[in-house]
Amino acid sequence: MTHYVGILDGADDVWGVRVPDLPGCHGGGANPEEAIARPDVGHARMGRGADGETLALAWPATVAELLQQGEIDSAAGESAVIPVLIDSGRPVRANLSLDAGLLAAIDEEASRRGLTRSAFIASAAREKIEGHR
Repeated sequence: MTHYVGILDGADDVWGVRVPDLPGCHGGGANPEEAIARPDVGHARMGRGADGETLALAWPATVAELLQQGEIDSAAGESAVIPVLIDSGRPVRANLSLDAGLLAAIDEEASRRGLTRSAFIASAAREKIEGHR
């Protein structure tokens, strides 16, 4: 997982965050915490070209570099560290040991949502990791 600096902007109940190193990566919410938790717009498509080729992503800039570039208003701008999960596009097999009851519940819910077990577990893991921003 890579961490990028997000720039917060807002007031009262309208907040936004953008990630200068990842054009198109932004989020919003009713407070700074919600905005920081939602800058995943475009994450699924980032790192892949139109033909599916892997693209090099920008190396994360530091807060000092963003200040120097004028991305952060030193008088008013606020920043936050945003963990960004980017799929490699290469699935790998993993052997997991789970309680039988939990596995049955996973399979039932995955089926209800039209997902495979693997897709459901990957989605749940992503939500858990990204929820700790």
